[in-house]
Amino acid sequence: MRLQFVICKVIQREAYLCASRSPNTIDIVTMPQGLHNTPEKLRSEVQRSLDTTADVQGRPYDAFLLGYGLCSNGIVGLSADIPIVVPRGHDCITLLLGSKEKYKQYFDSHRGTYWFSPGWIDTDSQPGKERHERTLKEYIEKFGHDNAKFLMEAEQSWLKEYNWATYIDWGFANAEKEKQFTKDAAAFLNWNYDEIEGDPSLLQRLLDGQWNESDFLVVKPGQKIAQNLTTDQIIKAD
Repeated sequence: MRLQFVICKVIQREAYLCASRSPNTIDIVTMPQGLHNTPEKLRSEVQRSLDTTADVQGRPYDAFLLGYGLCSNGIVGLSADIPIVVPRGHDCITLLLGSKEKYKQYFDSHRGTYWFSPGWIDTDSQPGKERHERTLKEYIEKFGHDNAKFLMEAEQSWLKEYNWATYIDWGFANAEKEKQFTKDAAAFLNWNYDEIEGDPSLLQRLLDGQWNESDFLVVKPGQKIAQNLTTDQIIKAD
């Protein structure tokens, strides 16, 4: 099959690894990190890719694949003229862990988890000493010392909701350096540190075309992706 795979940049290492192992021809389209913070923009950017049903040489795709979960409802309303296949998950962490069940099991036993992965660390947006000092410096330059302190206290209040900094290990070359980065962030924020082995099986099955109903939603042409609040399947096609 010839497939277009639309992903957030934070999972590009994992996506290219699994694509290299797939028997299918995969064209990967990367989207900027952070679109989930503005769901409408995520939806419009991804929809633009879904409106092109052939590659640059005019060869038609058999299906679109999405490397997104529900992502703040950013994928709700997406549709295409060919099938769209989406993993059943709330966000990309499900793809990195290998299943929504593993995600839920870990979440239930580690309340307040902030996830770290190679792609998330690469974005330079993860909480920790470096981000804190960089943001404080910017605020001081713009607003002065007193206002900067007030703004930092207000902005950082959300950090109190978290207790764990957990690194998802896919065994990439910089894993030890990235684990240390996560440990340092946990120490600075007074969180617990943990690491969990990543699992490529869900992402690999997505790219290989093994789309069982429990783990994937196949959206037929003319249907739209919708949130499913009644079951653990998370999303549905309307």
